[in-house]
Formats: sequence, C-alpha cells, structure tokens
Amino acid sequence: MPEMTYRQALTEALREEMDRDENVFLLGEEIGRFGGSYKVTEGLLDAYGPKRVLETPISETGIIGLATGAAMTGLRPVAEIMTINFIIVGMDQLVNNAAKIPYMFGGEARTPIVIRTPSGAAHQLTAQHSQVLEVWFAYVPGMYVIAPSTPADAKGLLKACIRDDNPILFVENVLLYNEKGEVPEDDHVIPLGQGDVKRAGDDISIITYSRMVHLALQAAEDLAADGISAEVIDLRSLRPLDVDLMSQSVRKTNRALVVHEGWHKYGPGAEIAAQIQERDFDYLDHPVERITGVEVPLPYAKSLEAAALPQVADIVARSRAMLAKA
Repeated sequence: MPEMTYRQALTEALREEMDRDENVFLLGEEIGRFGGSYKVTEGLLDAYGPKRVLETPISETGIIGLATGAAMTGLRPVAEIMTINFIIVGMDQLVNNAAKIPYMFGGEARTPIVIRTPSGAAHQLTAQHSQVLEVWFAYVPGMYVIAPSTPADAKGLLKACIRDDNPILFVENVLLYNEKGEVPEDDHVIPLGQGDVKRAGDDISIITYSRMVHLALQAAEDLAADGISAEVIDLRSLRPLDVDLMSQSVRKTNRALVVHEGWHKYGPGAEIAAQIQERDFDYLDHPVERITGVEVPLPYAKSLEAAALPQVADIVARSRAMLAKA
C-alpha cells in the first residue's frame, strides 16, 4: 500500500468519488484556485471545472443552505467550512434544515450533504480558532459526525460519507493533515459507525477519537514499558457511536479511560462514560474516568496552550493511577 498524508488521502477520496458519481460537487471558500485553507482541494478545479468545484462568498450560512438545497434536488454536495469555529454562523441551516428535512418531509426529500471542516487546537491560534465543537452536532438526531484519525480512515470514511444519504459533519483535526500512513489503493470504503481497535490490550481501555488516538497510542507504548497492557479504541465517529466495540473492550479490561480534546462538562466523554456505566457496570473494577481539555478559552501563550490540552503524560499518569487503585 502506498504511504500518503492525511491531506492527500482526503484529496484522493474526493477525486475517486467525483469520478465515480457526476452528482458529487464541491463548494466552499477559496477551494478552487487557492486549493482550500489546508490544500485538500488543490488541483481539483483544474480537473473538474468551476461547475463542480464552486467557490462561494464568505458566508457559512449560504454555503450550507446552498448545499442543503442542492442535495434535495438529487446532487451530492461536499462543502468545506474553513474551520469548525465558523460553522456556528451556519448552524441554523445545518441543524434546523439539513438534519430535519428528511423527517419533516416524510422521507420524500433527502439531504445527502457532507460538511468537511478542521477542528481542534493548532499552534497558538487562540480561543476563536481552536475549539472542539463536534459534540454540539453529535447531539442532533438526523446527523452523523465522523472524525477519522489516520490517512486510511480519512479516505475510507470520507468515501462512505459521500455515498450516504444523511447530512454528515466530517471533522478533520487540523494537526493531522501532515500525518502519514499507508492507504489502500482500491475502492477503500469504511462502514459508518464502526470503531476500530488501534492497539489491543488487557489491562485498561483508552477510548478516544481523532488526534487523541495518536496520543493514546504513544501513552500505550510508555505504559508497556511498565508491563501495563493498554487497549486503544478509536471510535472514528460520535454519531453513530460504536457502543458494542466499547463494551467488548471494557468487559475484557474492566477499566475505561475516555480521552478527548474538548471541554470536560457535557463533552463527548460524558456520553461515552454514561453508555459504559449503563451497559457494563458489573464489569468495571474502577469508575470510568475522563481526560479532557481544561474549561477555558484556549490561551495564546504556548506554555498555557499546552497546559490546557491533554498530553501523553496525562494519559500515562491517569492509567497508572487507575490500576494502582484497583
């Protein structure tokens, strides 16, 4: 299998789906000549022309509204929002229209749209450009929220999203674009709602998604030096949530540590912990614990930014403590 970056895997998925289905088109700010803020759509304007790579005004409401209307007519729009922080402006179109139209029209109208957007802290982009807001949309019935961690998953899941008939928020952590990995060359499609065991283990389940998967894997390596076997579960999506995979892991290890970059209270970790508590209480040898970002607007100073975000050392220390208390 060839090795490529997360960014290249996304571009390859878009090319393959645009070749496969003429109803797939792209829209967003500066996605054509500039190639998108993170260069995911670079070269696609030349390949497919301005009717299928549509540059829009700076209006998130307009982008999502246009995508919703186009989807209702049978097209399959893939919209790029420059950052998840800006999607707040278009939230009404996504939550009140795209997510509800199939239900309110009795299934006679569908909204198969994919909203691609970067999320998470980058390098000192501060409070208005570093938020992790995907849990807001995972709360909404009628929407899917997908968040891949590797290039192979990015390609396979994006292709699956484009083919799906539901409105989908496709979350790309901004620090993953240069992450490299092997990617299958064939028609690589990953079913939505299926998590993945990124590392098998017996002593503790570290349950996470997106960029935190890489921190969890490094923590598992460090724990292995102490003879601790950590299992790393990559959820890959927040809705649908693979509760069966979580249960299988927790019933084996008897301990669950949930890790995510967003804020602690009401974050995705709260739902994940509740699901484990409801389904697997009798198997737990320790209460479910969470490692999250600190509940502050993200600071600019590099040292404070690091202090506000989960680190590998935090995962290692908490895992050790959970096993020591058993």
